[in-house]
Amino acid sequence: MLYLAQVHNQEILGEISLQLLACQNSDDTWAILSEESFLTLPKNCIQNIINSAANLLNEGMLLLANVDENSQVVDIQSATDWVLELVEKYLTTGFTPDFFQQEAQKAEDWRQSLTLQSQELSRRLIEVEARREQIQNLEIKLQQEKQLLKSSIDQLKISPATPPL
Repeated sequence: MLYLAQVHNQEILGEISLQLLACQNSDDTWAILSEESFLTLPKNCIQNIINSAANLLNEGMLLLANVDENSQVVDIQSATDWVLELVEKYLTTGFTPDFFQQEAQKAEDWRQSLTLQSQELSRRLIEVEARREQIQNLEIKLQQEKQLLKSSIDQLKISPATPPL
């Protein structure tokens, strides 16, 4: 898992530790870690880093640290390019955290509005179906009454008129 970390030199112990500040989620979003979390770099990792890029381990430097499932640092690199890329992508174009929060709120408002509209349409559809069923029942009732009237008329035509007494 990829973490944004800050270097902390513990000169008394001769160790270097990384304070984990944020972690990358599987969907390329990042989450700030709410609890302080530190990883101490093993001596062999420190020596490899010193051999490749000593300035990465200066106090307070920000790093991107790849940490395995055993909480062992697999790889670290400077976060400078990554931070500059974020600044270039988002902060030079006016995309501020407030802008993103407002857009997220707009999207949530639209989602709620669409949900309400969908519920209203569903309610109306149910009403229309109920009315359609009522109309069909009335049509059936009218057909039955029409048949009854027709048969009564036919019956009256067939039966001879009886003279009044």
